[in-house]
Amino acid sequence: MANEFDLIVIGSGPGGYVAAIRAGQLGLATAVVEKDPYYGGTCLHRGCIPTKALLHTAAMLDEIRGCSRIGLSVAPPELDLARAHEYKDDVVAKNAQGVAALLRKNGVTGLHGTGRLTGPHTVEVERDDESAAYEARHVLIATGSVPRELPFAAADGRRVINSDHALKLASVPASLTVLGAGAVGCEFASIYASFGSRVTLVEMLPRLLPLEDEEVSAELERSFRKRGIRCLTATRVTEVAAGETGVRLALEREGGERSEHESEVLLVAVGRAPFTAGLGLEELGVGLDRGYVEVDPFMRTALPHVYAIGDVVATPWLAHVASSEGILAVEHLAGEEVRPINYDHVPSCTYCVPEVASVGLTEARARERGYDVATGKFPFSALAKARILRHPEGFVKVVREAKYDELLGVHVVGPHATDLIAEACVALRLESTTEELVRTMHAHPTLSEAVMEAAHAAVGHSIHV
Repeated sequence: MANEFDLIVIGSGPGGYVAAIRAGQLGLATAVVEKDPYYGGTCLHRGCIPTKALLHTAAMLDEIRGCSRIGLSVAPPELDLARAHEYKDDVVAKNAQGVAALLRKNGVTGLHGTGRLTGPHTVEVERDDESAAYEARHVLIATGSVPRELPFAAADGRRVINSDHALKLASVPASLTVLGAGAVGCEFASIYASFGSRVTLVEMLPRLLPLEDEEVSAELERSFRKRGIRCLTATRVTEVAAGETGVRLALEREGGERSEHESEVLLVAVGRAPFTAGLGLEELGVGLDRGYVEVDPFMRTALPHVYAIGDVVATPWLAHVASSEGILAVEHLAGEEVRPINYDHVPSCTYCVPEVASVGLTEARARERGYDVATGKFPFSALAKARILRHPEGFVKVVREAKYDELLGVHVVGPHATDLIAEACVALRLESTTEELVRTMHAHPTLSEAVMEAAHAAVGHSIHV
């Protein structure tokens, strides 16, 4: 029947569309419901991809500014923000076309509109005041998340903005305050500092990127300060007053010290909230906790035929997590042999300058779990390739268990960190020892040598430092 499917996926972000493709590969009659006119979700259209395009523009701007040091003479570069947005939008459009083509290739039916469950196996799709009901043996919720707002700092798109607005600014603000020093906040702070804004980064917790290793956070803050980014950690914003020409913030530091701060624009980057309202889940008995869908290790809800993945569940807000969860859920409902995801092995990446990436346990978390911990670090300043690239800042840190030499975590802050972390992901997946990293021959000169050198340091025989 035209309105009957083996699986209906609600949401076409990196979790939903990947799940739909995998379902098509497994021979399931699959449909994907998307409220926007295009596929790809927040990651492709309002998150990961457009942000990284602007980060690339910012990085190229900085590279050209310093190119005289490698023997190139060019006119001082100027930012054309309108052209930068055109480039960003072109990247997004081509990727969206690719997602649509992949869905067609795998026989997935596209249903454009807003989807909700109106019965255990019934999904209603509403579009332009018209609705249609579809039946499915299984339903997968992949509706993602939206920027989280603060009640005293509601985004108006002009003086107080969120990450969606930050991707579309028509001009570079003379001064920008970023509230929240997680990945999103640090990336936009990095972009607009390169673009010419006077950037202030405000974080309630004691350090930038609070989920990363403490030494990595400290190194990032040092680098940001060298770039002229003001970092106010252990600082709360207690009041926001937006006016015609700017925003005034009341700040309170740990210990009670109060001050005021003004800037042209305030970017609120305090995380994201799951988009689960209006899906009809609670009415059917699907449990929610603070808006997140409750699932088992195979992504099943309390209704065994209804699954949920990505930002709507309480797992890391990362596109690659959503994609992996989507594949797990589909293979499980299709009867394939699967294993739950090991969330200790999720790579975390922040694409600011310098880049930050990690996988596995931080030193502090490893000690909390009772491991006999040993660590080793290798600075990029001691690496020829980093000097060649003129990016000698940062280091690689290896965390290991001392008695049995189990590799517990790898943490990178520095050039191309988000690419270098893949080696560590494979090593953890294969339960490698640190000695195996040491004995793996790495090509010279490359940035990846820093991983091997940090492993040498972790086992007590550092070579190049």
